[in-house]
Amino acid sequence: MTSSARVIVFGYHEVGYRCLEWLLSRGVPIPAVFTHEDDARERIWFRSVAGLARDAGVPVLTPSSLKDPAIVARISEWRPDVLYSFYYRNMIPREILAIPRHGAFNMHGSLLPRYRGRVPINWAIIHGERETGATLHHMVARADAGDIVDQEACPIGPDDTARDVFLKVTEAAVTVLARSHDAIIAGRAPRRPQDEGRATTFGGRGPEDGRIDWDRDAVSVFNFVRALTEPYPGAFSALRGARFRVWWGRPVVLAPGDRKPAGCVVSVEPLIVATRDEGFRVDRLEWAEPDAPGRRDFIIGERVG
Repeated sequence: MTSSARVIVFGYHEVGYRCLEWLLSRGVPIPAVFTHEDDARERIWFRSVAGLARDAGVPVLTPSSLKDPAIVARISEWRPDVLYSFYYRNMIPREILAIPRHGAFNMHGSLLPRYRGRVPINWAIIHGERETGATLHHMVARADAGDIVDQEACPIGPDDTARDVFLKVTEAAVTVLARSHDAIIAGRAPRRPQDEGRATTFGGRGPEDGRIDWDRDAVSVFNFVRALTEPYPGAFSALRGARFRVWWGRPVVLAPGDRKPAGCVVSVEPLIVATRDEGFRVDRLEWAEPDAPGRRDFIIGERVG
């Protein structure tokens, strides 16, 4: 099924790629795609929205700011019926949100109203959630606060990493888009107000937010590690000033005689570090300074942190 409704897409990351791919497969007229230049400091493990759009002959724009009046004027000239935002990283000004005839809609990687804000999948795993999903909602000036159009849940498995869950959420996002698009372009998008009493909001995370708090319980440490492991920057700790990343590990039950204060080395082979309640076995680590002499030998009873 095709439609003459014109759709402007703001998108990035794998969710942006898959949702744009679905729109293109439906023959949706797309005057332009707004996306981001890749950041050389970031590990790019997802497919390129810009590449997909260019291959389809769709103009690609990567402005550093959407507040330029020329950008607003250009979008107005395209006379879009709908605006979609699929993991676009910048806030879209209200002047642009007001342009499309049938509204502006954002795809968020959580079951709103929970986990509004940045990196919702990582936060959900850190907090030990067993379920998350994708939510398509009307865009308003406040981030992730607009009325819900549709949602699709997906499970978070006990060993899932953030990448595992991200791929599940990506497929949930395509399901939601496919289920909702026809109503949206017809101007009949559902509206279900969010329950502000249940809303939670979290900020972005940078590499320096990855330090492991050994004073937490072992399961929480495990959740933290799997939320930040590759392709993300990784959870880390340090020994005598030398930092090491913990890419994987497991909670372990300690014998009564092995219990030590949180953060102390319980065993060297395998490496086990005491947590608030039990221990955490480090299965895979990487030193930030692999050639730092004399600082990489763990000693039982020594504290890391």
